[in-house]
Amino acid sequence: MLKGTFFCVDAHTCGNPVRLVTSGHPDLKGRTMSEKRQDFLAQYDWIRKALMFEPRGHDMMSGAFLYPPCSDNADAAILFIETSGCLPMCGHGTIGTITAALESGLLTPKTPGQLTIDVPAGQIKVQYQQSGAKVDWVKIFNVPAYLAHKDVVLDIPGLGPLKIDVSYGGNYYAIVDPQANFPGLRHWSAGDILRWSPIVREIAHRELNCVHPDDPTVNGVSHVLWTGDTISEGSNGANAVFYGDKAIDRSPCGTGTSARLAQLYSRGELKVGDEYTHESIIGSQFVGRIEAATKVGEFDAIMPSIKGWARITGHNAITVDDDDPYAFGFQVV
Repeated sequence: MLKGTFFCVDAHTCGNPVRLVTSGHPDLKGRTMSEKRQDFLAQYDWIRKALMFEPRGHDMMSGAFLYPPCSDNADAAILFIETSGCLPMCGHGTIGTITAALESGLLTPKTPGQLTIDVPAGQIKVQYQQSGAKVDWVKIFNVPAYLAHKDVVLDIPGLGPLKIDVSYGGNYYAIVDPQANFPGLRHWSAGDILRWSPIVREIAHRELNCVHPDDPTVNGVSHVLWTGDTISEGSNGANAVFYGDKAIDRSPCGTGTSARLAQLYSRGELKVGDEYTHESIIGSQFVGRIEAATKVGEFDAIMPSIKGWARITGHNAITVDDDDPYAFGFQVV
């Protein structure tokens, strides 16, 4: 039995994939995108698995559905899907989705150059510049970011003590700066990052309480951000973000950049108005900026923005057939 055919616009944001699904949207229950996210996970997660995992996707695959807005003031809403789940917020996914949607004529803003988007983590503002049919850049004004835990020492079996911060930028990140048992990003291979990240994440998730004060469905350490020396001119810092079961973000990571800004702000290394050019493992860059100070519950927080670019790589139609033994995807971990 044919389960469905999904038409997609494939793109990448600074090197990391984004698959904008343009058909086959399930009718989701809920007033907000947070509620709709919960309904998708309960009823339709097979779609995510079929489109993100092998053989139709891969470990780094990210995607999104564009929905009508939940709020009167919004232009649209986005539901994020990827191999690691259905995220509350995805920065590179937003940049890629907005670029693909605008260039494909799937999104018409109320005000050219500006968008208001409902996402599961809340509502974000977006600015963009378009030259003819091409979108030159997209700037996201993200949800509030804050430092949740500071200078926590975890005992990592086989590695030793590791000091981390946990910061929220739309997802919770364990941030690891260079120290005795971590010489820095450029001194570790991708294999090292893939080896140690799941262990660090599991221990951080188990030992640290991370629940968003405004939405308890947003909880738990889901990403690990390793820092180190830069390789691209103009970068202020470099990172490699681990997510899913064995994925390293090829982009500088939008929510990760937001989390990094919040961490550095809390430590007094950045202030309101400062820009921070964040570099990915492949050297691509986002420009982060601390737009304002705010509060998240009792936490001091910031309003971050992230500016980046994306490019469309192709258009495809993906068929999911019940007769296929791998209809709903697999991973080789």
